[in-house]
Amino acid sequence: MSAEKIKICEDLYDIMPPEYQDIVENATYGKEGRGWKDIGESKELIEQHSLCAGCPESIAFRYILASLPAPEDTVFVGSTGCTSLVFPMVAVHNIHSLFGNQNAIATGLKRALMVRHPDKVKDVVVLAGDGATVDIGLDMTMQSWFRQEKFTTICFDNELYANTGGQESGLMQKGFVSKMAPVGKLFDKVRLPEIAREAGCHYVVMMTSSKPNRVEKAIRNAVHVAREIGPTYIQIYTPCILEIGKQSMEGLDEMKDSEGIGGRFTYKEYVTDAAAALIKEMDDAEKAAKKAAREKAKAAAKA
Repeated sequence: MSAEKIKICEDLYDIMPPEYQDIVENATYGKEGRGWKDIGESKELIEQHSLCAGCPESIAFRYILASLPAPEDTVFVGSTGCTSLVFPMVAVHNIHSLFGNQNAIATGLKRALMVRHPDKVKDVVVLAGDGATVDIGLDMTMQSWFRQEKFTTICFDNELYANTGGQESGLMQKGFVSKMAPVGKLFDKVRLPEIAREAGCHYVVMMTSSKPNRVEKAIRNAVHVAREIGPTYIQIYTPCILEIGKQSMEGLDEMKDSEGIGGRFTYKEYVTDAAAALIKEMDDAEKAAKKAAREKAKAAAKA
């Protein structure tokens, strides 16, 4: 989808619903420097969802969609889980894969897009939960990294199977007791960021979605590094507030508590030398563009 495709015929404009007119007038497709602060105007990407009230996944979804470098040229590959409740309401091309094979689907998709559109970049982003990424789909996840496939993998880490009643997952905390894991987890949380690093990912981040600036930066870096160099991985803590016994407004507090000093979601980042050089180049270009914009504004003010 692009801004051109959502335009309204001038002869029909006055009879179109005001909600559609608003989307067309305020669409952020193609906006330079667009990011999480544009969420209120990014209605062409996502306006509503069917997740629970206060769900941290809904927060992460909005930040991620607003931070995509080129949403109109991006294809998401999702999997069974809570995320599959949102994708039908997202105005970005997406594929619903079978549970666990999302990275295999993304591999074929990325390669096909490179053949079909050799002169244009088409980004592929995998977004799935911990069950699809680390449990059922770990083989296909790791194999895509081994092969150096050029797409980003994002894991929404609920630390359990949130969509089917609270079963234990490999990313659940040791000792945690849930409704369908009454004995408690008997082994430590699988260290998937470390596995991603050792499996060949060039940019790896573990974080929560409590800090939008940080999410935006990580998503942009991950997508650009995947375009130019190789696989990238982001693991975001999106706790299921219902399954961990929290109120609908306590999701943000839960994330902040988990990322404090010594917390299990303290921000971690791994960057290869090649990825670091690319990110520095992008940061320098962004600073230069901002400086030029300020100078232009000053000159216009004086004129």
